[in-house]
Amino acid sequence: MPRRQGYALLIALVTGTAVLAAAVAFAGSLLFTGDRATAAAATAPQGVARTPAAPAHASGHWLATWAAAPVLGVADPAQAQDRSRRLIRNVVHTSVGGAEARLTLSNLFGTAPLLIDHVTVNTRPVTFRGAPSVTVAAGGQTVSDAVAVPVTADADLVVTLRTPTADGPVTTHPNSHQTSYTEDEHGTWSTTQWRYLTAVDVRGDARATATLVAFGDSLTAGTGSTTDANTRWPDVLADRLDGRYAVVNEGIGGNRLLHDNTGPRALDRFERDVLGVSGVKTVVIALGINDVQAHPKETDPDRITDALRGLTRRAHARGLRVIGATLMPYRGYHTWAPAQNEVRERVNAEIRAGGIFDEVIDSDLAMRDPAHPQRLRPAYDSGDHLHLNDAGYARLAALIDVDTLLGTRATTDAL
Repeated sequence: MPRRQGYALLIALVTGTAVLAAAVAFAGSLLFTGDRATAAAATAPQGVARTPAAPAHASGHWLATWAAAPVLGVADPAQAQDRSRRLIRNVVHTSVGGAEARLTLSNLFGTAPLLIDHVTVNTRPVTFRGAPSVTVAAGGQTVSDAVAVPVTADADLVVTLRTPTADGPVTTHPNSHQTSYTEDEHGTWSTTQWRYLTAVDVRGDARATATLVAFGDSLTAGTGSTTDANTRWPDVLADRLDGRYAVVNEGIGGNRLLHDNTGPRALDRFERDVLGVSGVKTVVIALGINDVQAHPKETDPDRITDALRGLTRRAHARGLRVIGATLMPYRGYHTWAPAQNEVRERVNAEIRAGGIFDEVIDSDLAMRDPAHPQRLRPAYDSGDHLHLNDAGYARLAALIDVDTLLGTRATTDAL
């Protein structure tokens, strides 16, 4: 059972007052208000990221223990009138452990430079090129220095950020199925959005060999799973791997291969959300059902399979192994139509025939009702006839051959 209940809430609420008091106690460059805040955001002599960047290169063996794709920019939801006192507490769940960590912070959907003047991971201070603050350019991202903090596999981390001048748009990953928190002078609010944080890398545990990226839509992101239970299929797979192979979830609910919908389309985000992940050696691609069923509906199955082949070629060019999934049935969902089901079945036939992926997970066969093959098995159906419940996600995770994954000891380049 994933270790979840209690720890994150204790960190988020019990340490909240202490961390906030410590943050406010920082003098000079750590706490900016008014004109000084504007000047700091514009100049920021140290720790500045002015252009989009892949995770920084450093000595040692870095693996991503957690990641979340940036999805969209939203209006700043903070309640505080005094923005210098706003805190964001992102709660994330690890897949592998380590003795050091580093963070990736994104301003992908921001329209102005983003000042972040206080960052901690499990209360340990985080720096950026030696500075306690960083300004991230609009559209960019930055990676922190390594921080010595013990990270345990299958555990929660609390990453606290302060953004004293931010007006938005806030770069977020909504519908995380995990409770995080925002805090200001008025109190603490729960949220299921991760804000600005897009990756946590670790190093220092010789057991973990490489990273697997789960690249998909809501069926990877975990729609239908129990909030705070860590029962999305990548979480269950990480439990099966027991800290020996990192697993990160780059699923976005509503995501598509061919069109922007919720989040950038998969063809455009693949470089950042898969190839840019630290230590990646395996990718599971589970995409295409939204191209079939969501408006505008794709009527040509070859466009979907060609896009999947293109992703595989790009992964192979970086030395990655590619596992692909067939598209699950969804009859009973409000968008189901016979013609679109035919598109889905033709895509699945092409996937099963080989030549798209290195290995195939036949999730359609495993999840469909034998008596009604166009529908999900009732035991796995979340109730909307498209998404899975916890039992369904556990079954999906069981389809991946862990022995094969662990038997191929990946050689990751030193980052």
